[in-house]
Amino acid sequence: MTDSPDRGAGSRQLQVEVHGLDVIGDAERKGTPRTLFWPWFGANVSILGLSYGSFALGFGISFWQALAAGVIGIVFSFLLCGFVAVAGKRGSAPTMVLSRAAYGVRGNRLPSVVSWMLTVGWETVLTALATMATATVLDRLGWGGGTATKAVALIVVGALVVVGGVMGFDLIMRLQTVITVVTGVLTVVYIGLVADHIHWSAVSALPAGSAQEFIGALVFMMTGFGLGWVNAAADYSRYLPRDTSGRGVIGWTTFGASAAPLLLLVFGLLLAGSSTTLNTAIAADPIGALTTILPTWFLIPFAAVAVLGLVGGAVLDIYSSGLALLAAGLRVPRYLAALMDGVLMIAGSIYIVFLTDDFLGQFIGFLTTLGVPVAAWCGVLLADLALRHRDYDEADLFRVRGRYGDVESLPLLLTLAATAIGWGLVTNTAADWLEWQGYLLGPLGLGGKDGSWAYANLGVLAALALGFLGTLALGRGRVRTQEARPPSRPLDEEVLGA
Repeated sequence: MTDSPDRGAGSRQLQVEVHGLDVIGDAERKGTPRTLFWPWFGANVSILGLSYGSFALGFGISFWQALAAGVIGIVFSFLLCGFVAVAGKRGSAPTMVLSRAAYGVRGNRLPSVVSWMLTVGWETVLTALATMATATVLDRLGWGGGTATKAVALIVVGALVVVGGVMGFDLIMRLQTVITVVTGVLTVVYIGLVADHIHWSAVSALPAGSAQEFIGALVFMMTGFGLGWVNAAADYSRYLPRDTSGRGVIGWTTFGASAAPLLLLVFGLLLAGSSTTLNTAIAADPIGALTTILPTWFLIPFAAVAVLGLVGGAVLDIYSSGLALLAAGLRVPRYLAALMDGVLMIAGSIYIVFLTDDFLGQFIGFLTTLGVPVAAWCGVLLADLALRHRDYDEADLFRVRGRYGDVESLPLLLTLAATAIGWGLVTNTAADWLEWQGYLLGPLGLGGKDGSWAYANLGVLAALALGFLGTLALGRGRVRTQEARPPSRPLDEEVLGA
């Protein structure tokens, strides 16, 4: 990884990555922060970003409110990813290994399981969307679109994602560069073709919503973008040299991840605000609905841009989900963990594509429910990182008797408490299995599950703040004690399985 994303990777034969949870040695650390642009941009240039315009307006707010919520939510949440990415170059290990410094080597297994669930969920959603988009395009072309078409599309898309995840870092970097260029160009063409469907008079007439509805849209944008990536943000920066600029890592991660979603959001808001019919259709088929305003000749290029963009995000997810599964305690090679996640991804995609007809409700429920514990974990990790004056002791990240300990009770209890409070402040009425949430809205005088604060999803913000502030207030002594110890002996093969 240097200024050219293929240099280093492209100069040697492509092969399955052997690295799992192990630390990246100095001889393999290469590149500059600028190369982080490619994986982050490629993973977030998906056409799905257009659909977020419809999702935001679904909170009952105006165009300008939705734009503000989107810009703040996208940039701030990806800024969190940038800060987490700094831990990667300071510790040379995957994100969910680095958080052992806060939770302890085996205490970290709980957040690792949550991280694994989130990444598997995301890769499943993206694969299902790519499958449905392909089927919709083929149906419009008269080439099918039924069950058989969806099955074939799922096999092709699933294979692309699984192969990328199994092969690992080098293939991902090459793949993301291609996806960035092709998808970026075709997305601009798409915008040009459908620009005449924008009617500013309809968009500007959208009524403003309440402060609570604005906050709800803001939190949704955070969970749909950066908070869905924080648990994987250090997985690529760990390959950078130790003396890499931390500001550069933060800046290029935030810029690369935010650039495409910001542009797509603006245009998505204009399209959804111009047509109530399109706005409603997007809720059922977020990608396929966007084909209804396209000329027939561009349907095949649209399918390419939609599938490539979604595959780009899913590949990064399956790579990181495999690492999270290893961090949770599974002792298998990284590529096998990614393959196992691929099987679960295919099974989940089958459910979404063939068995459910309420995508948006389940999607929002999934994001907010797992967004709460991930936000709590993110707050703990960022505060723990801010308290540290030295790089991580890489060997002790794998030793239960090292400086980071076995199970650190304070961070775990703080995360559990923040999650419990957070779930009490969110609601997901569109998903029946989540009706138990929101239990604190009444006791705290916020109007209960039917009140004005019911859909503000304050729980995500509360969990993030509690995790961060609680660790800052209570974790300083623990970090100082850890950093006062002398450097540990080098790693051996046995401890790498910890």
